[in-house]
Amino acid sequence: MEQCALCSGARIDGELGRVQVWEDALWRLTTSVGPGNPTLASSYLEPKRHIATIADLDGAEAATFGLVIARCSAVLRSVLEVPLVYVYVFGGGAGHLHVHLAPHVDGDALTTSMIRGELAEVTLPSGVRGWESVDFPGLPEGQLVEVADRLRAAFTDGVAGQGSSSPSCAAATSASPSVVRR
Repeated sequence: MEQCALCSGARIDGELGRVQVWEDALWRLTTSVGPGNPTLASSYLEPKRHIATIADLDGAEAATFGLVIARCSAVLRSVLEVPLVYVYVFGGGAGHLHVHLAPHVDGDALTTSMIRGELAEVTLPSGVRGWESVDFPGLPEGQLVEVADRLRAAFTDGVAGQGSSSPSCAAATSASPSVVRR
């Protein structure tokens, strides 16, 4: 089995153009020092123990994830004096869970886009702004509702995770197809 690069901890940081700025017994936070980064303090939160994806999060890391990500985001926001820190989890590049924390101000290089291709901005009746893909049409509403119903059942029946019901799943059936809200 090939060694996981992120399990190397600080030994891989130089190659990745980052430095460690915080750690505890379970987590470490690194910040990009380049080259080529167009934003200040793009940071990466990762568990010290090998955990492949966010769906594999368990044990003490699962129990502390919310508090740790909130603390790291708050420190980034405070030090950089920015109103917002974007949090991204992609999961396809390193084979080891790492969460991107990106301090954001209007006009910087960051985007709220999660959809590839050209986007059209829409304003929903509530006033919430969203974006629809011009290049990828929305999936049929019936298909989206069916998947939302299956997810709700999995959470309610205890098939997924701890079996706790998630109130946010109910909102999924009323979501407009192919709209990303911020």
